[in-house]
Amino acid sequence: MALLVLAGCASRDLATRDTAPDEGLSLERALILASAEQALGTPYRPGGNTPEGLDCSGLVELVYRNAGIAVPRTADDQYRELPEVRQARPGDLLFFGDRRTATHVGIYRGNGQMIHAPGRGRDVVSVPLEVAYWQERFLGAAGPAP
Repeated sequence: MALLVLAGCASRDLATRDTAPDEGLSLERALILASAEQALGTPYRPGGNTPEGLDCSGLVELVYRNAGIAVPRTADDQYRELPEVRQARPGDLLFFGDRRTATHVGIYRGNGQMIHAPGRGRDVVSVPLEVAYWQERFLGAAGPAP
């Protein structure tokens, strides 16, 4: 019984799959990644979803909109409404939170990196996913792009 309780507390595995050179990326994924990389250095702004300032879900909304894909506005709505994937590919979304609510979202860049808007006083950055902080808070991934 104790094992079942502990298993329920364990985080999900943050699994990724980078695209093989011969596999390529869809046009939409290439646009998502290019737009996310252009956003690097953009200042954090609560509720922001423009190049002047972004929050985490606003970054997602902006780059997906630039690729012609509509997504919900908040991280939790994105987590609940977009199609789940077991292994994130470049351009997919990674969700983090407290088991009940997704409180943060980032875009998988490939090579174990995520582009995200980290919070007040910080700019959009690319960070490694191997950090325990991300592993412990990972909820799941979504792949709304073809």
